[in-house]
Amino acid sequence: MSNGARGAGSRESPGVLASLRGLAATAIAITHTRLQLLASDLEEQRIRALEMIVLGAIAFFCGAVGVLLISAWVIVALWDEYRLMTLGLLAVLYFAGCAAALIVLKSKMVARPRLFASSLAELHRDEELLRS
Repeated sequence: MSNGARGAGSRESPGVLASLRGLAATAIAITHTRLQLLASDLEEQRIRALEMIVLGAIAFFCGAVGVLLISAWVIVALWDEYRLMTLGLLAVLYFAGCAAALIVLKSKMVARPRLFASSLAELHRDEELLRS
């Protein structure tokens, strides 16, 4: 009888081990997919940040040169009569532009897309599927 019991037990063990291996393989596959999604999110954020930095630098340079040239033109045009008032008015105008840009920048920083949003959504969906 002990041989029969061992025989029955040994027949069930490979099935349990195979199920555990299958479960482990599925868990590894899910983890692999989620890591690929996370890597994709990281690459997307890196490219977005680089694009924003380059475009910001180009815009800053062109805008600064344009502002300097316009300012020089206005000051030279009004040099004889209103040079101090022109300088003061341009300074106030530039500070107002700076303040407006900082306000917009702050709102953009708050409203930026959430990092790893798609990865987190997939993990949340996996969690809900496992709970049901």
